Amino acid sequence: MNINTMNPITEDDIANYLANTPDFFERHAQLLAAVQLTSPHGSRAVSLQERQAEMLRDKIRALEQRIMEMIRNGSENVVIADKLQRWTRELFLAPSARDLPQRIVDELQAQFVVPQAAIRVWDVAPAFAAEAFAKGVSEDAKIFASSLTTSYCGVNAGFEAVSWLPDPVTAQSLVLIPLRAGLAPQAFGLIVLASPDSQRFNSGMGTDFLERIAELASAALSRLRHPDA
Repeated sequence: MNINTMNPITEDDIANYLANTPDFFERHAQLLAAVQLTSPHGSRAVSLQERQAEMLRDKIRALEQRIMEMIRNGSENVVIADKLQRWTRELFLAPSARDLPQRIVDELQAQFVVPQAAIRVWDVAPAFAAEAFAKGVSEDAKIFASSLTTSYCGVNAGFEAVSWLPDPVTAQSLVLIPLRAGLAPQAFGLIVLASPDSQRFNSGMGTDFLERIAELASAALSRLRHPDA
C-alpha cells in the first residue's frame, strides 16, 4: 500500500481513540503531568489538574448562582402567596355581592401596590344592571375579553378597558384578566391593572398568580350573574 494514499489522522480520530481506550493514561501516566493548557483566567499555562480544578470551580459558582436565584424566586413567591391570601380573605369579608367588584380592585391595588385598577362585569342579574361595574362595555370589548385565553401583560396598545381607569392617560403597561365561569369559552368580565411604568407589566412575566386571581374573582362574582347567562 502506498503510504501517501492513507488518510491523515485527525483530531477526531485521536479523541475517539482516547475515549475508547480508557487505560491509555494508566499506561502513560507521565503524560498527564506533562500536559499544559491555557488558563481561561489569563494567558499563563497550567497543568491539566489545575485546569480541571478551575472548570469545577466555575461549575460550582454557576450552581451557586442558580441556587441563589431559586431561593430568591421562592422567597418572592411566598410573599406573593401571602398577598394573594390576604386579598382572598377580603373577598370573603365583602358585606354583599354588590360590593364585590369594587372590593376586588381596591384590594388588588392595596395588596399588590397597583397604581390603577378597574373592573367590568356583564350578563349580570337585573338587580345589578344599573351598577357602574355593569355599564360602559361595548360588544367589541366583550369579544376581546373572550379571546384572551390567559391574562395579558404588556404595553398599553389602546385597549377599550383602559378607558375604565380613573386616569387612562398615565397607563403605560397593563394586565388584563378575563373572568370566566369555570371552563366556559365566553368571558363575563374583565379586570384591568395599570401602571405608569412601561416595564411594570411586561410579556415576560409569569401569569400563574394572575390565573389564580382570575379563578377566585370569577368564582366570587358568579353571585352577580344572571341565572340565564
